[in-house]
Amino acid sequence: MKKKTIKRYIGNKFNSYVKSIKDKEVRKMVKENTIITGGCITSMLLNEDVNDFDLYFRNLETAKTVAKYYTKLYLKNNPLTNMPKETRPERIEVTDDSGRIRIKVLSSGIASENAKKETYKYFEGVTPIDGGEAQEKFLDERIPTDPNIPTPEGICIDYMMSELKQAEKPKTNNTVYRPVFLTSNAITLSEQIQLIIRFYGEPEEIHKNYDFIHCTNYWTSWNQELVLHANALESILTKELIYSGSLYPICSVLRLRKFIDRGWTVNAGQILKMCMQISDLNLNDPSILEEQLIGVDVAYFSQLIAMIRHSNKPEEINTAYIADLIDRIF
Repeated sequence: MKKKTIKRYIGNKFNSYVKSIKDKEVRKMVKENTIITGGCITSMLLNEDVNDFDLYFRNLETAKTVAKYYTKLYLKNNPLTNMPKETRPERIEVTDDSGRIRIKVLSSGIASENAKKETYKYFEGVTPIDGGEAQEKFLDERIPTDPNIPTPEGICIDYMMSELKQAEKPKTNNTVYRPVFLTSNAITLSEQIQLIIRFYGEPEEIHKNYDFIHCTNYWTSWNQELVLHANALESILTKELIYSGSLYPICSVLRLRKFIDRGWTVNAGQILKMCMQISDLNLNDPSILEEQLIGVDVAYFSQLIAMIRHSNKPEEINTAYIADLIDRIF
């Protein structure tokens, strides 16, 4: 697509989304403080299908307000009292820990004697897509977990498959954007919208947390402008991954598989940059490992996180212990 076409497409999508917000104050904050960036612009430049639109916010107040709005809406659509007792969270809440917004799904775990007869799965929340075959495939491929392992904080459990499959309501003149997935880092709505609450700030600040250059083009709601960077365009044109550094280098390594499957290439130097950043991490620290595995948009390892978190001997968590858990899970 051409730049003006992408700009118009994103603008129309965003305006449609903003219309769906019932609260006037929330709607105003979103309209004035949203940044759309990441893979959606890359996909449009390459004339590929867009998986989802990642929305970030310019300030803490907007991110926190949006998180509270959609958590409340999610609970309205999916009351905790309607969930099976065995998988029912105690509560879902939005917290602000020194400027770090999180959605916490607090659960007492699975204590049912017949739990093993049920099918429990965590939301993977990697690349949710609205409706159709793609979403069905996404839902079908979620990671099954051991029912004896308590639910990790911040990852909402799948309590009823039918609820998810009904997330895409019949189209009307005003499209409904319903909260479908809640994780500690993001809220996924139907209609290909993902609201990132983990990071906020101006585009330059947000992109400090991005790993690959080609994802740094962005669109801004306050002036409806699209910004394309020359180095990002060169990376997209050649489909060569350029690593710019990330708070989550492990996630970057995992993401390589996705890009390589799509025909992208990466040289050894870029991989070495990721390895150098990983070497600076103390992955024997459960809290650091958990933060790295959840990352920005990856939650492949929810079961591993839960097993580490509930280890009876946290002092014994080391490379050999983690390797053994990985072999057992995968």
